[in-house]
Amino acid sequence: MEKQQLVIIGSGPAGYTAAIYAARANLAPVLFEGFFSGPAGGQLMTTTDVENYPGFAEGVTGPELMDAFRNQAIRFGTEMVREDVEKVDLTSGSFKVFGKKREIEAKSVIIATGATAKRLDIKGAGEDGFWQKGVTACAICDGAMPIFRGNELYVIGGGDSAVEEAIFLTKYGSRVFLVHRRDELRASKIMAKRAIDHPKIEILWNSEISCIEGDKVVKSVTLKNTLSQKEEKRDAAGVFFAIGHTPNTAFLGGQLQTNEQGYLLVKPGTSLTNIPGVFAAGDVQDAIYRQAITAAGSGCMAAIDAERYLAHNE
Repeated sequence: MEKQQLVIIGSGPAGYTAAIYAARANLAPVLFEGFFSGPAGGQLMTTTDVENYPGFAEGVTGPELMDAFRNQAIRFGTEMVREDVEKVDLTSGSFKVFGKKREIEAKSVIIATGATAKRLDIKGAGEDGFWQKGVTACAICDGAMPIFRGNELYVIGGGDSAVEEAIFLTKYGSRVFLVHRRDELRASKIMAKRAIDHPKIEILWNSEISCIEGDKVVKSVTLKNTLSQKEEKRDAAGVFFAIGHTPNTAFLGGQLQTNEQGYLLVKPGTSLTNIPGVFAAGDVQDAIYRQAITAAGSGCMAAIDAERYLAHNE
């Protein structure tokens, strides 16, 4: 088994930024970008316009932004491996990383595998439909896009996140409809009251979206009442999934501490996990912000933490 100082698992803003900092610190990082688990570059590879990343006044597409991150990491000496990591062994001070073909024993590991937004199997919502053409899973990322401004928008969900996204979208949409399968929100009482009292939000109780239609972008949704089964077609410019995320941690086999939702726990203000020498960055440890810039920032932290760990244990 080959030996390396640092292995980074996961690409995207967190993984690539960690690689940039680690490579510039002469740590010669090896980064597993993934393959079957999703596109190298993470969720931004399925995003069209990114308008809130600093330095791009006219916006930039997600793939362009990730290509720039990746090329910068390669420039400083990061070795990219286009494989999924199937499992890891973190039981000793020397960590074993098992890729599809490649196996590495590393002195330190950065986990930056992100989280996957939960989506429903709705006709017209998939990759072959209107995903990223009016259907999205991040209001904060995409809500300000021109196609949503001044139009009727639909948020699917009933928890605090769904309410937060609905309230956020009232800045841009003419009206926001919160679609919930039940007759009571799962959100906290204070958040539920904010949604109910908001003049631009209407809650569609006992409802679900059964179909999304349009031309180049979303133009309408079909609503179905879960009690009567009656369907109604309505104009819509956007559909936002707000039903949670799943952290990509299954390959870790429960070796690192997580919270109840499965996000990796880190020491506050750091990237340190419960195992010395193992660090976490990006959405895999961030259940709150989940933005490209916060992921990049935590990737920087993880690389610096790893550098200090290696120097201390050299």
